Amino acid sequence: MSSTPNLWGTAAAVGLASGLIGYFVGVGATLPITRGLEKGPQANDEESDYETDSEAGDTDALQNVKAEGDEPCKLVLVVRSDLNMTKGKIAAQCGHATLACYKTLIRSNPALIKHWERTGQAKIALKCESEEDLQLLQASAQSLGVCARSIQDAGRTQVDPGTTTVLGIGPAPVRVINQVTGHLRLL
Repeated sequence: MSSTPNLWGTAAAVGLASGLIGYFVGVGATLPITRGLEKGPQANDEESDYETDSEAGDTDALQNVKAEGDEPCKLVLVVRSDLNMTKGKIAAQCGHATLACYKTLIRSNPALIKHWERTGQAKIALKCESEEDLQLLQASAQSLGVCARSIQDAGRTQVDPGTTTVLGIGPAPVRVINQVTGHLRLL
């Protein structure tokens, strides 16, 4: 009987420690000190499995998109449904689009990235029917000063090389993103 209270104490301590570690890992992921953001984005010379559209766009316009107070922000990932990609392929392409948008905005609008991180890093997957639809969405987003990066696949698995698979839009305030993608359906 004397070991029972000791077990409860140990279990409580382990639970508390796990909760605290989880909390600080989660919070730490959004702090600049844990991401090395004070030094700016790190160059990565490794060859990637994807290419993004030209980043020569007007990054000054991306600095104008701002979120007020605790205004919610989101990143939208628009997937081409006409390609019939597998779930795994879609997940990989969405990961590429998320990273492309993040890398663009961490240079041009770090305050917006920090706001998005602080407010939950919302990501929404939507679908469209064609590459032309993606191009129209990209032009619409860019006309509002919202980051929009399309992903062209390397063509090693399911689609031909250079096929545009996903468009990442944002992160930006929900009210602005919805002007571009509010008519699209969930993936």
